[in-house]
Amino acid sequence: MPSYRVYALKDSLRQQFRAAPHVSGSAAVKPKDYDPRGQIDALHEYDAWRLLRESGEPLAVGDLLEGDDGQLRICKYVGFEPAAWVLPEPPRPPVEPEGVSPTPAG
Repeated sequence: MPSYRVYALKDSLRQQFRAAPHVSGSAAVKPKDYDPRGQIDALHEYDAWRLLRESGEPLAVGDLLEGDDGQLRICKYVGFEPAAWVLPEPPRPPVEPEGVSPTPAG
């Protein structure tokens, strides 16, 4: 049976997510906006939704499920849709200006 990691959208962002217009396609989500909430074994994401609802800790709109294969699914009013983590770019090393060579020490 597949296993899903559960991520809850932080409460401070929930109202903003609910008010945003629905768009199709993959949602871009930031890891810093979510708190891990455990794991659940379920047949598919709708089964996970049902099991969590019955456990008293239901998924809310904006929450995520991450499958064993790493695929993210975001809970929306219309069901589950694909999502992807947006990771910050690593800082780039400083670029030496052209025509300037480092002065030798000595």
